[in-house]
Amino acid sequence: MLVREFRKISLPCLALIVSSGCSRAPSIEFIGTFFPVWMLCILAALVITGLIRAVLVRWRLEQKLGPLVVFYPSLLVAISCLLWLVWFS
Repeated sequence: MLVREFRKISLPCLALIVSSGCSRAPSIEFIGTFFPVWMLCILAALVITGLIRAVLVRWRLEQKLGPLVVFYPSLLVAISCLLWLVWFS
Protein backbone atom coordinates (compact mmCIF):
# COMPACT_ATOMS: atom_id res chain seq x y z
CA MET A 1 0.00 0.00 0.00
CA LEU A 2 2.79 2.40 0.90
CA VAL A 3 4.69 1.50 -2.26
CA ARG A 4 1.71 2.42 -4.45
CA GLU A 5 1.38 5.81 -2.80
CA PHE A 6 5.09 6.39 -3.16
CA ARG A 7 4.87 5.58 -6.88
CA LYS A 8 1.91 7.93 -7.31
CA ILE A 9 3.95 10.77 -5.87
CA SER A 10 7.43 9.92 -7.11
CA LEU A 11 6.74 9.23 -10.78
CA PRO A 12 5.23 12.67 -11.56
CA CYS A 13 8.02 14.35 -9.60
CA LEU A 14 10.63 12.35 -11.50
CA ALA A 15 8.99 13.29 -14.80
CA LEU A 16 9.13 16.97 -13.86
CA ILE A 17 12.78 16.76 -12.87
CA VAL A 18 13.79 14.92 -16.04
CA SER A 19 11.84 17.18 -18.38
CA SER A 20 13.21 20.36 -16.82
CA GLY A 21 16.46 19.80 -18.71
CA CYS A 22 14.72 19.93 -22.08
CA SER A 23 15.24 23.64 -22.57
CA ARG A 24 17.37 25.09 -25.36
CA ALA A 25 20.68 23.27 -25.75
CA PRO A 26 23.78 25.47 -25.42
CA SER A 27 25.37 26.11 -28.79
CA ILE A 28 27.77 28.52 -30.44
CA GLU A 29 27.72 29.96 -33.92
CA PHE A 30 30.46 28.53 -36.09
CA ILE A 31 30.75 29.48 -39.76
CA GLY A 32 27.09 30.48 -39.93
CA THR A 33 25.69 27.36 -38.27
CA PHE A 34 24.99 26.55 -34.66
CA PHE A 35 27.38 23.98 -33.22
CA PRO A 36 26.61 22.07 -29.99
CA VAL A 37 28.97 23.13 -27.23
CA TRP A 38 29.44 19.61 -25.86
CA MET A 39 31.07 18.62 -29.17
CA LEU A 40 33.52 21.49 -28.79
CA CYS A 41 34.38 20.34 -25.27
CA ILE A 42 34.97 16.76 -26.45
CA LEU A 43 37.18 17.89 -29.34
CA ALA A 44 39.23 20.15 -27.05
CA ALA A 45 39.52 17.35 -24.49
CA LEU A 46 40.67 14.96 -27.20
CA VAL A 47 43.47 17.34 -28.21
CA ILE A 48 44.49 17.93 -24.58
CA THR A 49 44.48 14.18 -23.88
CA GLY A 50 46.73 13.63 -26.90
CA LEU A 51 49.14 16.26 -25.62
CA ILE A 52 49.15 14.68 -22.16
CA ARG A 53 49.87 11.29 -23.75
CA ALA A 54 52.79 12.76 -25.70
CA VAL A 55 54.23 14.24 -22.49
CA LEU A 56 53.79 10.94 -20.61
CA VAL A 57 55.49 8.98 -23.40
CA ARG A 58 58.34 11.47 -23.61
CA TRP A 59 58.96 11.33 -19.87
CA ARG A 60 58.57 7.51 -19.93
CA LEU A 61 55.73 7.59 -17.42
CA GLU A 62 53.15 5.80 -19.54
CA GLN A 63 54.56 2.39 -18.59
CA LYS A 64 53.90 3.13 -14.92
CA LEU A 65 50.19 3.82 -15.45
CA GLY A 66 47.43 1.29 -14.97
CA PRO A 67 45.48 -0.18 -17.86
CA LEU A 68 45.72 2.39 -20.64
CA VAL A 69 42.36 1.29 -22.08
CA VAL A 70 40.75 2.64 -18.91
CA PHE A 71 43.11 5.55 -18.22
CA TYR A 72 42.85 7.53 -21.46
CA PRO A 73 39.05 7.40 -21.90
CA SER A 74 38.66 8.36 -18.24
CA LEU A 75 41.07 11.24 -18.72
CA LEU A 76 39.14 12.34 -21.81
CA VAL A 77 35.82 12.35 -19.94
CA ALA A 78 37.30 14.17 -16.94
CA ILE A 79 38.89 16.89 -19.08
CA SER A 80 35.72 17.25 -21.16
CA CYS A 81 33.56 17.72 -18.07
CA LEU A 82 36.07 20.15 -16.59
CA LEU A 83 36.09 22.22 -19.78
CA TRP A 84 32.29 22.26 -19.79
CA LEU A 85 32.22 23.51 -16.21
CA VAL A 86 34.89 26.15 -16.73
CA TRP A 87 33.66 27.55 -20.04
CA PHE A 88 29.89 27.18 -19.96
CA SER A 89 28.55 27.15 -16.44
